[in-house]
Amino acid sequence: MAKYMLIMRNTDESLATMMKIPYEEMLETMGRFNDELIRAGVLVAAEGLEDPAQGVVVDYSGDTPVVTDGPYGETKELFGGFYLLDVASKEEAVEWARRMPAVTGSRCEVRRVPGIDEFPQDNEFIVREREWRERTGQL
Repeated sequence: MAKYMLIMRNTDESLATMMKIPYEEMLETMGRFNDELIRAGVLVAAEGLEDPAQGVVVDYSGDTPVVTDGPYGETKELFGGFYLLDVASKEEAVEWARRMPAVTGSRCEVRRVPGIDEFPQDNEFIVREREWRERTGQL
């Protein structure tokens, strides 16, 4: 099994369309999808994000990080939330992404999450992280 993140991306237009959907209807639709993931045993985590206007942006393009109220000035796509799935293959992750309820104009990026075993096991920070993951029941 491998972990894949389904990254939900919206444009200003698709976000506006989504905001027109009654809240209870959105909860019902997403809840059914979440329930499918749970019953299939592939859901690791899932979270939506607050309105981008409530966030901040830390810009590292200069010598000193600059913090401004978010989102980015010229945003074409906004990261709206994610699902973290533990599935057998990239193809299976893509199939789940295809089934995810989404409004027209939004997108879902599918990316594999490398496991700790893929990093050099003699690195002191990897050793510490592995110990932390074992202590917290993540391994």
